[in-house]
Amino acid sequence: MIVRPLLTLTLLSISTTLFAQQQPRPTRPVKEGEVDNQEITVEKSRKIELPPANRLFNKIPSVKPSAEQRKLTYEFEDRKLTVGDPKINTTVLSPATTQPDETPAYTNYVKVGAGNYSSFLGEGFVGVNALSNLALEGSLRHLSSAIGPVDGKNSAQSDTRARVTGKFLTDAFKFQADLGFDRNAYRFYGYSREYAAQPTFNPESIRQRLNTVNFKLGIENANSDNAIDYSLRTGITNLRDLYNASETDWGTNFTASLGITDKVFALLAADAYVTQRTDGPLVDNRNLFRVKPTFKYVSPVLTITAGLNAVNETDKRAGVNSTRAFPVVDIDVSPVGNIHFFAGVDGDINRNTLRSFLSENKWLAPEITLANTVKSLDLYGGSKGALGGGFSYEGKVSYASYRNFSTFNNTIPDTTKFFVLYDGGTSRVLTISAQLAYAQKDKFRSAIKADFFRYNLDRLAEAWGRPRLAGTWTNSYILNKKLFVTADLYFYEGIKNRNLVSNVTYTLKPIYDANIKIDYFLGKQVSAFVSLNNIFGQNYQRYLYYQQQGLNFLGGISYSF
Repeated sequence: MIVRPLLTLTLLSISTTLFAQQQPRPTRPVKEGEVDNQEITVEKSRKIELPPANRLFNKIPSVKPSAEQRKLTYEFEDRKLTVGDPKINTTVLSPATTQPDETPAYTNYVKVGAGNYSSFLGEGFVGVNALSNLALEGSLRHLSSAIGPVDGKNSAQSDTRARVTGKFLTDAFKFQADLGFDRNAYRFYGYSREYAAQPTFNPESIRQRLNTVNFKLGIENANSDNAIDYSLRTGITNLRDLYNASETDWGTNFTASLGITDKVFALLAADAYVTQRTDGPLVDNRNLFRVKPTFKYVSPVLTITAGLNAVNETDKRAGVNSTRAFPVVDIDVSPVGNIHFFAGVDGDINRNTLRSFLSENKWLAPEITLANTVKSLDLYGGSKGALGGGFSYEGKVSYASYRNFSTFNNTIPDTTKFFVLYDGGTSRVLTISAQLAYAQKDKFRSAIKADFFRYNLDRLAEAWGRPRLAGTWTNSYILNKKLFVTADLYFYEGIKNRNLVSNVTYTLKPIYDANIKIDYFLGKQVSAFVSLNNIFGQNYQRYLYYQQQGLNFLGGISYSF
């Protein structure tokens, strides 16, 4: 979570991942974009916040538990890893929202900063309350490193983001419109040094750029006295890369709640996604429709949710048109105080798109196969609650069965890119999670969390690119309401990838990533910030052959108005 002190400028920290030691690489020239034929089986800101409505959804207490060699059969799948996303995102827990008493509530700001690796940060936000019930806001951010962890500018990267939002509030409803643009430029720098030394090497051939435009509209109930509470959101997103691959995704989400009695509620969630991906000769038209009616019983000691999750998926190119129904049962018992014990069962079809895969691994090869992951059954149970003295905890165990479990591995013969490998059989994943948190009013907060994964795959040799153990420790501290300090530590272990050219399997070194960020108010409208990332200076690899930046820092000033 990004530290964003409430009345002052947000502390933006660049947390660049460091690269672990480089593994032996094939020295043969890489032919970009070529993938060996495989047997494929696809189973068929600061923001202006208008006063929020007292939504019925939030009134109901709920406990939510929380993709070798040619001899192997590769099976491709597209799925959101609900058992734990191993993507490293080195941001930290937001500190308290308390600000210096003497500082006015400035909502607009500009921020500039610089650091090693020739890094530059520029950021700004402007919000206007045009009318008493109308708010407009816009933001712009650019963060770039002209020098990367290897080969100088050949591993440079930059991210640019722009947002415009309008919010209109009446006594009956809240309406919101969002327009956004993202530009991510980077390079496929996971090549061997021998290949880069060849005269035929062209740095332009390793460039990649993702342009994403999205437009969203939303309306929701703002009257807490209404018998029916509702929220409707729809939006369209278009993604294009440097090589004319594109994806257009139109999604609509509806939720509603009706109080039948003081203790019984009827809930409805419905989703509709219409997606088209174009990449070279591939054209995928993939749709998913979901309806999830449930009933919830609520009492001071017992909460029961029961219903059905019906999902239809279609894929015109793969000839898929399948409808599945999954049970939804969740039981929460609170025998004493704020201690809860919960257990349940559910299932779903996890929608995967080109954009969702790129959010996990941006070094994807062209023309990857897309498919959805079926979570056939998920049995879970655990406990959570408040222990007193500022301590809280949560522990849970999940045992889930998947069809088309997705993993990431280097392609062949171009090992600088990745494709998605799917286990088309039945994959079973055991997840054990534990979290302990401590909060001291508005001064100090700390949370430590660990997730252990055990993968029992049917047809893949390993859960390529997925960690066995993931841990985080996040902390935030406020001193005299002027100095904001945040620190975090990330740990990942047990990640494996295979070089299909040499047929060698590598277990990547454990990842330790520690960061600290400081934001200090110099006056009512001026603050200074500095962030130190990857303090251990470990050049780790999250994916094989892609080293991350070592110790890096960013410092600058912000001005609010």
